[in-house]
Amino acid sequence: MTDALDAAALDRLFRHARTHNVWLDRPVDEATLRRLWDLAKMAPTSANCSPARIVFVKTPEAKRRLEPALDEGNRAKTMAAPVTAIVATDHRFYDKMPYLFPHTDARAWFAGKPHADTAAFRNGTLQGGYLILAARALGLDCGPMSGFDHAKVDAAFFAREPHVRSNFLINLGYGDPATLFPRSPRLSFEEACRIE
Repeated sequence: MTDALDAAALDRLFRHARTHNVWLDRPVDEATLRRLWDLAKMAPTSANCSPARIVFVKTPEAKRRLEPALDEGNRAKTMAAPVTAIVATDHRFYDKMPYLFPHTDARAWFAGKPHADTAAFRNGTLQGGYLILAARALGLDCGPMSGFDHAKVDAAFFAREPHVRSNFLINLGYGDPATLFPRSPRLSFEEACRIE
């Protein structure tokens, strides 16, 4: 993989992609959500630990469970989104390490170790970022956000898995470009980076 993506691909993933808050009345089907995960899961995590757990909130019943956990400013846009992905972290991710990293005992690197929660959070967050890029690659728009009660989300969606805890939400669908405001500034290379 030595060739850079073309300009249109870079525009879709980065330069023209925006955070959306207003959604067109266009559904996202299950096949698209499966394709989304099949792309996102291929990106790297530490020792392939893959701690992200995603709940795609799509049905009216699931949306009713999510709604009370949302901050007031996030409620209307989330209820209007075709799908909301709950990006969560499995803090016992290491139980799947014999399958995910079978050529050595990688479970022993994390199980019972103080750095396991840090590894889980870091890699689960990375996977949430990959999910955003995969969604954009498939033509979906995204509205990532915090602004919700984690304890309520965890009680509503992970009660039987207390080791899985919510991290952030991503509204998914087809955004209305007419409602976008001008893009906010970004830091220049000189402001954010250095080469040593």
